[in-house]
Amino acid sequence: MEPFKSYAQPKNCPVLSDLEKTSLEDKKEVIKALNTLIPKTYGIGIDDFLDMYTKWNVVTAKPFLNTVDNKEERAYFGMAKTFCGKEIAEKSWLVRLDFLKASGADLVQGQIFF
Repeated sequence: MEPFKSYAQPKNCPVLSDLEKTSLEDKKEVIKALNTLIPKTYGIGIDDFLDMYTKWNVVTAKPFLNTVDNKEERAYFGMAKTFCGKEIAEKSWLVRLDFLKASGADLVQGQIFF
């Protein structure tokens, strides 16, 4: 089994000119993309919990510009700006997840910026 790898900061940031402007109207497409992104980001699990990340609920899925009114989500926007710059963060999304098969506070919740 390949070891589970997770990175707080992306290895490479997207190229700004490759990004499109999105809105909440794109939410269905973003949620559909999670079927590909979650296995690539989280894998399926670790050690004795090999299917830990195979079932999830979407808690939040919205463009970062729609997070500024929420104190907790605004903090994630600050992280995204630090990782890849303000212009890229403004064209990115925050997706917050609850993993249904995970146990323990550190494993149950996840966030993806894209």
